[in-house]
Amino acid sequence: MNAETRSWVEIGELADIPKEGARVVKTSAGCIAVFRTADDKVFAMDDRCPHKGGPLSQGIVHGTSVTCPLHNWVFDLTTGLAKGADEGSVAVTATRVENGKVLLAADDLARRQAR
Repeated sequence: MNAETRSWVEIGELADIPKEGARVVKTSAGCIAVFRTADDKVFAMDDRCPHKGGPLSQGIVHGTSVTCPLHNWVFDLTTGLAKGADEGSVAVTATRVENGKVLLAADDLARRQAR
């Protein structure tokens, strides 16, 4: 599905997410971490590391990766895949920014609820 045909849910202002930081959005299907990179790209993924359940929103953002604060697993923000020798992945949610507002893909959020 392309960006033009998707439905989007506004979750807040880009300015509310610190550069190289994150904020958490609570949904009925669990928490989603929304990350902002140094160059203002925005990514979203489940806020739970599959290794030991660490809160990824409290991890270190570097480039387009986040490092879990508990055991240093590194996840690619674009794919949700763990990098390096570790195996694992985190579900990602499509994002976009329009006029300073951060939006999440409604169909990705709905899939989380269907699990």
